[in-house]
Amino acid sequence: MSRLHGTKDFWIGALRTEGPAFAAAVAEAPPETPVLSCPGWTVADLATHLAGVYAWVRGVAGSGTTVAPERRQHPDAPAGLSPAEWYRQEYDQLVAVLEGLDPEAPAWNWAPQPKKAGFWPRRVAHETAVHRWDAQLAIAAGEPIEAKLAADGVSEVLDTWLPAGRRKASGQWHGVVQLSATDAAQEWYLRLRGEGMALLDTATLLDHDDHHARAQVSGTASDLLLALWGRVSFDTLGVSGDPRLLDGLRVG
Repeated sequence: MSRLHGTKDFWIGALRTEGPAFAAAVAEAPPETPVLSCPGWTVADLATHLAGVYAWVRGVAGSGTTVAPERRQHPDAPAGLSPAEWYRQEYDQLVAVLEGLDPEAPAWNWAPQPKKAGFWPRRVAHETAVHRWDAQLAIAAGEPIEAKLAADGVSEVLDTWLPAGRRKASGQWHGVVQLSATDAAQEWYLRLRGEGMALLDTATLLDHDDHHARAQVSGTASDLLLALWGRVSFDTLGVSGDPRLLDGLRVG
């Protein structure tokens, strides 16, 4: 497994690309347009959701404390602002906060990760990229997520979401799964153990270690990430072995 190591500048750069693309898709679609990849949501709901996430992250990332905040609420757009306008306002404010952020400053997060502010530029970059894809899909214009960003997004699912127990479904899975990003020269091995999992470092595996995959998945980094988030089916990728193990990887 060769991981990509992102930086604050990389993730903010991604946010500067994905955020305006999200806003452009939202502006093009009537507010009541259904978001097919988020059943029951409209484009207005999607903009409201992401604006609310940004507002909450601003407070957490810049808090200077590792104390858990109050549970995130789900507010509507402020009076006088449409969801699209609120999104643009919150986007501008979030980028300003993240630009001035010391990644080593203390900040709470929900994952088994260091409680540092550097967690949040990565998280919101991937949140925005996936929802940009959602918004573009609503106007039949879904563009893939850029390969390096998507590969880091796959790593985030495997090193953050799954270890935090944030699977879509509950169950018991046993076996090694191999994921291969065909456009990023990157692969991941993870061992599923009941409700738990371990991300394997192939650089340190010995020949006699049992790391033979019971399921293998290959595709572009974007398609792998979208499959992990439930936006596309694993059936649309190259799958061999036991496909039932893949249910243990989905976080959306």
